[in-house]
Amino acid sequence: MPTVTEPIESTSQTCYCWGMTDNVRRHYELYPYPHYPLLASVRRCDTYALNLEALWARFNGRLPTRAARRILIAGCGSFAPYPFSVANPDADITALDLSRPSLRRARLHCLLNARRNVTFRTADLLDPAAINGQFGLIDVYGVLHHLDDPLVGLKALAQRLVEGGILRIMVYSRYARRQEESIRRAFRLLKVTDTDTAKRLISRARPGSRLYSYTKASSEAAFGAGLADALLHPRVRTYRIDDLMDLVCQSGLEPLLFAHDSALQDVAQELERIRRMEAERRSPGNFILYLGRNVAGPCPDGSGSLVTLNPCLRGSLGGIRFGAVEIAPRLGHANPTLGRRQRRFLSRFTRPLPWEKMPGDSADLLAVCIKALFLLQYHP
Repeated sequence: MPTVTEPIESTSQTCYCWGMTDNVRRHYELYPYPHYPLLASVRRCDTYALNLEALWARFNGRLPTRAARRILIAGCGSFAPYPFSVANPDADITALDLSRPSLRRARLHCLLNARRNVTFRTADLLDPAAINGQFGLIDVYGVLHHLDDPLVGLKALAQRLVEGGILRIMVYSRYARRQEESIRRAFRLLKVTDTDTAKRLISRARPGSRLYSYTKASSEAAFGAGLADALLHPRVRTYRIDDLMDLVCQSGLEPLLFAHDSALQDVAQELERIRRMEAERRSPGNFILYLGRNVAGPCPDGSGSLVTLNPCLRGSLGGIRFGAVEIAPRLGHANPTLGRRQRRFLSRFTRPLPWEKMPGDSADLLAVCIKALFLLQYHP
């Protein structure tokens, strides 16, 4: 069964904290986030980009070693452990968060969906006693921008990666968050600290005002936890792209792949695209980026490699006889629709197939499926 570990008391006199830790903890104890229904479920095929084997093959050209088959979700919130467990049923997953209510809700999601490979820990990600060992994959999605010193946090997590390890981040971009940040600053000046007061102000907002326009357009503002996370959080920072890349550079990690909406596959090209957008005070959205620690890189060519199906797709090929399978995009680009031809093609890879046995007339479809992470290419 999923387990919950009590918080660890550090014997050091150093205060290991997110920065404003008590305020951040209280915020998420009042408003566990995100607030999905307890019976909400995900299809395993939609978790394909969380699969450790697929990511390891993508960035290292091999399958993960036994030592690398450990996953840390740092600042897991109330839901993330469940889809990670769906994507990686055989991995050892540690879910870490400051908020006990968030962890309780995350644990309930796992219990109700029979996910049993997650250990839950109430602790601070900067406390060196809070986490044991190293990990092949660390997820710190939507967390760094709430730290007092994001660089300290990113460096601490980087040290927890094995060689070849992968770390995924999401941080708020400056221009995607301008409206929320303007309202959040106004709420702070007005000393608005609870959702009831915020909702009363929203109910009196004039049509056409910034507050009215934001709350009408935002799905987050429709429920308490989302409203609190967007407009009442006690510690938020936003990033321009060069600020983010400076943070990454100082952490010692290597940028591997941007995964926000419409991101280009080449990191340098995506950086230039974002810089052009920022010159016009625009952003592609919040930044999602995979980072690596001394990754080996993907297979340089096909010779001697194997190709196999992403484990998360194994239940999605033969169970639907009619119609097409649509898989939610998670890597910044639209996924191919899996019609009958595509499913028949992918079903050939339920066992690893040597590159040399690939039919020449399937080269285009093979490339598309490898790019989409539906197929894994790796050296044995």
